[in-house]
Amino acid sequence: MSTPENQTGAETATRHVRLRVDIVLEIDGADALTAAAQERIDSDEFMPAEERAHARAAVQDDPSEALSYLVEPFDLVRDLPGVELVQAAWSSEEVEYDPDAMEWDLDEEDGEEEHDEDDTRP
Repeated sequence: MSTPENQTGAETATRHVRLRVDIVLEIDGADALTAAAQERIDSDEFMPAEERAHARAAVQDDPSEALSYLVEPFDLVRDLPGVELVQAAWSSEEVEYDPDAMEWDLDEEDGEEEHDEDDTRP
């Protein structure tokens, strides 16, 4: 198999990468958020009527549900060169937020401890 001289094997190989993003949002306009979600639901021409009624009720009852209808992972990567969205899943939930609690320290990897560069332990 030959490759053009300006490409290496690494550039032509397909790689799948899981990108995890945690975002904490403060909702200070639940009515506006709900209205925007309901507008999005109403404008979805492919959503069946029964599903539309269920979706409208869900966003009316829970602002975090409204976010699920408004946040679109495809929008995050749409204009990135060389990237194609293969699969996406997302959810939102209301949480108790304490910025000083260790669980909200976004600098740490999930379940991994940070080690100093001089640390030579395996």
